[in-house]
Amino acid sequence: MPPAHPVLADIDVLVIGGGVVGSCLAGFLAEEGIGVGVIDDGRIGGSNANAGSLHAQLQSRFMRLYPENVPGLERQLPFYPKAVRFWQALQAKLGADFDLKMTGGFMVAESQEQLDFLRLKAARERVFGLEVEILDRAGLDRVAPYFGPAVVGAELCANEGKLNPLLCNAAIRRWIRDSGVVLLEGESAGPIRREGRGFCVETGRGPIRAGRVVLAAGSHSTALAAGLGVDIPARPEPLHMNITEPAGPLIGHLIQHADRMITLKQFGTGQIVIGGGWPAHLVGEKSYPMVELASMIGNAALAQHIVPAIAPLRVIRTWAGINTSVDGCGVLGEVGKMPGLFTAIPGDAGYTLGPLSAHIVVQLMLGRDPGDDVSLFSPDRFAA
Repeated sequence: MPPAHPVLADIDVLVIGGGVVGSCLAGFLAEEGIGVGVIDDGRIGGSNANAGSLHAQLQSRFMRLYPENVPGLERQLPFYPKAVRFWQALQAKLGADFDLKMTGGFMVAESQEQLDFLRLKAARERVFGLEVEILDRAGLDRVAPYFGPAVVGAELCANEGKLNPLLCNAAIRRWIRDSGVVLLEGESAGPIRREGRGFCVETGRGPIRAGRVVLAAGSHSTALAAGLGVDIPARPEPLHMNITEPAGPLIGHLIQHADRMITLKQFGTGQIVIGGGWPAHLVGEKSYPMVELASMIGNAALAQHIVPAIAPLRVIRTWAGINTSVDGCGVLGEVGKMPGLFTAIPGDAGYTLGPLSAHIVVQLMLGRDPGDDVSLFSPDRFAA
């Protein structure tokens, strides 16, 4: 038997993945007096590369790329506005400044056909409780006069907002450290094996034994689960992002497009983040996300097409991250055939759903009612 990990030989709960989901989950457990450790290999993923959008409405990009996931996206739709409110509550709980602004989000249209699509989408979203309305160009000019002449109208979703993930991630890290969470950073975890009623997780520095294990590593959870004979079909989607130099107040909302890949929002620092689904690619043994020149150019060109006033601004940094996609829904809860093994993988737009998803899984781990029916998100739906 190899020597145990020098820092953490055993623990009540080991969380694999130190992004926003794994970190929040560990923090909530620690506040309940449960011994919890987080192991994270430090690779660029979703949380440490996020662009700061707080999504609520159906994203046309996901609907176009993954039409088979639309039923799942709709099933999870009511959780998005709850997740945004949960972010607001977390900011208050931590006494931190996330630069969180709830100013609403636009999805713009450049043709009557796109505007008609948004009308149909908005009607469906109202069924699930979202606050949405359609604005023609005149209405749009009254609240957001910065759009270029190609924009003919937009859907406005009041449930959307934006935040600065750098501020959020730092505040969450301080919180969990102060709560007694053991952080093992820059270390890889796996494989995992069953050992009695608990688990043994191999690491580069020796094994860790845990009573329960939570897979919160996004798409990397797939391989870890597979080693235990559990199917979690989460796939990585590498995405490209840009950020500009600071500018005066210009864009007050989160901006998306009805038919093209774009998100735009301005931080309190004045910098404008441009993202929204332009592809990156994965390289190397650790599947590190790398930027693509075509995405940088196309992303920035589309942004200034929609909001011409940003054209003079310089792009000062560009980077890539990973969105995790499954079937439109999160994968939350205990694996039926493997008691003590839990999954905590949000649906698309996982940063938005992150803290709420973590809280839901913690309630399930503690045997409490999470407040909503989350049976549709169970990992057991893939067992067949």
